[in-house]
Amino acid sequence: MTNAKYKLKGLLATFFAMLVLDASAQQPVTIWKTTAEPLAEMARIRKLINAPIFPAKDFLITKYGAKGDGKTLNTEAFKKAIADCAKNGGGRVVVPLGNFLTGAIHLKSNVNLHLADNAKIIFSANPKHYPIVFGRWEGMELMNYSAFIYAYGQKNIAITGKGILDGNATYKDWYAWNVGKPSKQVKARDVLHDLNHKQTNPKTRVFGEGDFLRPNFIQLYSCNSILIADVKMVNSPMWNVNPVLCENVTIENLRIIAHGSNTDGVNPESCKNVLIRNCYFDTGDDCIAIKSGRDQDGRRIGRPAENHIIENCEMKDGHGGVVIGSEISGGARNIFAINCIMDSPNLDRILRLKTSSSRGGIIENVFMKDIKVGAYRDAAVTCNMFYEKPGNFMPVIRNIWVENIDVEKGGDYAIFVNAYKESPVENLRMINCNIRGVKTPMKIDHVKNFKLENVTINGKLMTK
Repeated sequence: MTNAKYKLKGLLATFFAMLVLDASAQQPVTIWKTTAEPLAEMARIRKLINAPIFPAKDFLITKYGAKGDGKTLNTEAFKKAIADCAKNGGGRVVVPLGNFLTGAIHLKSNVNLHLADNAKIIFSANPKHYPIVFGRWEGMELMNYSAFIYAYGQKNIAITGKGILDGNATYKDWYAWNVGKPSKQVKARDVLHDLNHKQTNPKTRVFGEGDFLRPNFIQLYSCNSILIADVKMVNSPMWNVNPVLCENVTIENLRIIAHGSNTDGVNPESCKNVLIRNCYFDTGDDCIAIKSGRDQDGRRIGRPAENHIIENCEMKDGHGGVVIGSEISGGARNIFAINCIMDSPNLDRILRLKTSSSRGGIIENVFMKDIKVGAYRDAAVTCNMFYEKPGNFMPVIRNIWVENIDVEKGGDYAIFVNAYKESPVENLRMINCNIRGVKTPMKIDHVKNFKLENVTINGKLMTK
């Protein structure tokens, strides 16, 4: 398809997406009336999520020439082992005890990349070891450096085992690309934004050497039936776990530690049926950030984030514990977060919904329950429609249910809402919440059907 034809297709898609968005925003939405209703919906969604199962066959990477000395580059050994595993019907590609240096690892269908206990994969800091592939970068499609672990259009794939994935990022290499004012990445980032707004063909948006757009740690694109379990992830160059346009995703028992800029923990984008459980986050950005594409790309593709369950997770440092946005132009619905622990003076927010009128999209049916909080810095619950520059696509936030949040030491606000008068936050309900030690109980402008039931802030029972 020529660029002109693609641009016309993109403009038409955006126009019709606007019509659909306007229509859907006006449609009646089911309003939960009791706690039992969202819990029943969560139980229904849980049945749709099933981790893949693999044949009982092992393919040891050392048999393909890999050396765990921390110095030998093992990219080809990983490639050969994965290809052989896939060719023979699937199984586990096993990383034994040792320190295995490598460039990009590309997974194939029916392959489980499995790390033995305490085995370590160390990723090279040389950008030349990451080929240019098709993916997303901050919610925009492009050709750029491969994620450290990448897959496109595969099914039944996994990364498992009680080993360590070390992104090896430092301020001498990957992190240095996004420091200073302006940072090295700013020029290319601005170009990518412009190409997105012009709706050029994403496969002609080619970035790489000299553009300084950092790769994500794990990006699985248009894949189905995924398991990421048990590994420890450290020193990611940017976002850690980023499934895009995927379905049936299980992420469990991860331990993610990274404190560079934009080192989000788990960022599902435009995914359906996602389970995130029993994970630990100590990050330099959002712990869990649910997304669905930025601006024109998000509207053109039009895939919402839907049916996500987050449970039994622990959040330490980060901009937000459970976050929806900001790249949310495709919308988000049916997001559930229960039984989590959050505690750090460097954790800004507990539940954060962030969007803008350049994003648009509908965020609806968000349920959070049984959250134990030691400390946070900014706000327990945030709904912000002015996260970035304004545009012509009015965002919608509706049907948000927050129950049983207990906070020992709050920050600036308990509840913060900054919405458009033309699009107030609708049906925000908080039940049985106790938030102590905040500077300002509530800062709220435009809401509709806002309800507080047995909510205590700084020892005072609150009313609207």
